Amino acid sequence: MEFGIVQFTSDRGLKPHVLAPMIEEAGFAAYYVPEHSHIPTKREAAHPGTGDSSLPDDRYMRTLDPWTSLASAAAVTSRIRLATAVALPVQSDPLTLAKTLATLDHLSDGRVTLGVGFGWNLDELSDHHVPAGRRRTMLREYLEAMRALWTQEEASFDGEFVKFGPSWSWPKSTQAHIPVLVGAGGTEKNFAWIARSADGWITTPGEADIDGSVTLLNKAWADAGREGKPQIVVLDTRPDEQRLAHWRELGVTTVLYGVPDDDVEKAGAYLAKRAIQLGLG
Repeated sequence: MEFGIVQFTSDRGLKPHVLAPMIEEAGFAAYYVPEHSHIPTKREAAHPGTGDSSLPDDRYMRTLDPWTSLASAAAVTSRIRLATAVALPVQSDPLTLAKTLATLDHLSDGRVTLGVGFGWNLDELSDHHVPAGRRRTMLREYLEAMRALWTQEEASFDGEFVKFGPSWSWPKSTQAHIPVLVGAGGTEKNFAWIARSADGWITTPGEADIDGSVTLLNKAWADAGREGKPQIVVLDTRPDEQRLAHWRELGVTTVLYGVPDDDVEKAGAYLAKRAIQLGLG
């Protein structure tokens, strides 16, 4: 089981090229960042944390672009995985996004993990012309099309939302397979989708009692004929030795912690403290 850091990036926090080396030097294995293109000022969609249209944090409307952020982190690190929790691929053009991700994987020597979401903010999705009721199908097609571009010398795709004829696109991803994780609630429907189209699950904030969810996920994985075990990434608030030991037994692969990012000294002290608690180094 590995440990990583998730930064809710914003134009008021530490820049990724400042924080990422600190995360690597402290002994953590991964650096995760989120994505929101914009936040409509008037929304009907409820935030999953507040239950209504209010936002728990104004950083939602100030979020940095994830790919630029991770590219800047790639330039000043050599070991940590560069990931999203979570990105919203359907809000981008799939051909352009495939090129961006392959380039990032190439420049980072194969360190990209793509954490994706279906999108809770239906108003944001609507501005990108994403039909709410078809966003899961749209995401599946995006992933399949991008995988073709990353791995095939001559790729093509003919779907409902993505269509392109035989095409060349380089660079290919450095990794033979860029891992895809889905951040979503621990439901049977979500796990069936993950077992068909992804490599693992990212829990939602505050979802600590995951025993039943892991059982459901493993069943969906086996029912889909997948080999091995799915990756499981858990968002945690503070380390608890017994809980971490239990998660390790359940098959959790990565545990993520948020970081105070308004000050270099504060972030450094936090990372050092967490590293000691987790036995990193």
